[in-house]
Amino acid sequence: MTQTQKRIFLSPPHMGGSELDFIHTAFESNYVAPLGPMVDAFERNFSTFTGIPHCAALSSGTAALHLALRTLGTGPGDIVLASTLTFIGSVSPITFTGAQPVFIDSDTETWNMNPDLLAEAVAGYAAAGRIPRAVIVTDLYGQCADYDRLLEICAPHGIPLIIDAAESAGARYRNRHAGTGGYCSVFSFNGNKIITTSGGGMLCTDNPAVAEKTRWLAQQARDPAPYYEHSEIGYNYRMSNICAAIGCGQLEVLARRVAQKRAICEHYRRVLEPREGIAFMPEAPYGQSSRWLTVITLDPARCRCTPEGLRRALEDCNIESRPVWKPMHRQPVFKDCKVFGGSVSERLFHTGLCLPSGTAMTGQDLTRVTDAILRALDGQPCE
Repeated sequence: MTQTQKRIFLSPPHMGGSELDFIHTAFESNYVAPLGPMVDAFERNFSTFTGIPHCAALSSGTAALHLALRTLGTGPGDIVLASTLTFIGSVSPITFTGAQPVFIDSDTETWNMNPDLLAEAVAGYAAAGRIPRAVIVTDLYGQCADYDRLLEICAPHGIPLIIDAAESAGARYRNRHAGTGGYCSVFSFNGNKIITTSGGGMLCTDNPAVAEKTRWLAQQARDPAPYYEHSEIGYNYRMSNICAAIGCGQLEVLARRVAQKRAICEHYRRVLEPREGIAFMPEAPYGQSSRWLTVITLDPARCRCTPEGLRRALEDCNIESRPVWKPMHRQPVFKDCKVFGGSVSERLFHTGLCLPSGTAMTGQDLTRVTDAILRALDGQPCE
């Protein structure tokens, strides 16, 4: 590696151009702390973009999931079924409420929650008289889960479906936006997402009462009184007006960002798919993934490099890549939790690798990454 080579990151933030204008407007309004006209505008604009009527801007996607569970009254003794192949922020809010997470494996066709295993889990708990409080399904790496199939399983038992769409802003499911149709959906605007507010999240729902309860809980659950009165415990979870201003600018380029992400994936596919032993995360036939990250799997029996070997080779070239999420049921903190299935997510963890997918990457950057991958596959060092 030469000292002049810049580092290529996995998915760095990328500004769209008008964010600073919105920030100036926010400062001119003298609203800086949580709430303000930019928060209202960001919620309104995000609702228009997604088609989900009620959106509440929050401090993070994790906070949004926590509040989603709180609005359902989730607590000790409850069971919440959740995707195992995900980031811990998708499931840690279950523990905040005192409920018990139970994990559901992926299917091979989409890498998302396996509906058959969910049906098995629901039937088993229902037969035991323990209806799960909720199901949290993750849209993995920008690809929507099969919402309609999951809702068919949940509906007869009245189980709410919470959609963790943190990675799928801009994706489509059956000609509608990601996150539609469930009890609520949660989006993330962390610094590594397709659009960012530096840190932030959104809870979206068709139910105005859920949105109202979310906003109330996110503002310390203050009761309507001239003094500070609290009948429930709340949180400081609202988004700041400055962060929302960034979000307003980012939202203007979200569709373009998705197109760029998909083009990056297609570039990798054209160059790498002909190589024996490499496969790409499949795209579900019912939708269009945002391709938040391009993810490949390597078959060590058919190519010369393991995923970890390739990751190290790219690191030597100053290029960041990462393994696929380690399944939650394999995390030490969840070692005592039940899982339905498990082999698919474990296989993907051991064979998968996430490639640099930032929309700020140039054509030269992409060529540098693919050249480095090809050299590693041929057993050659970084140039």
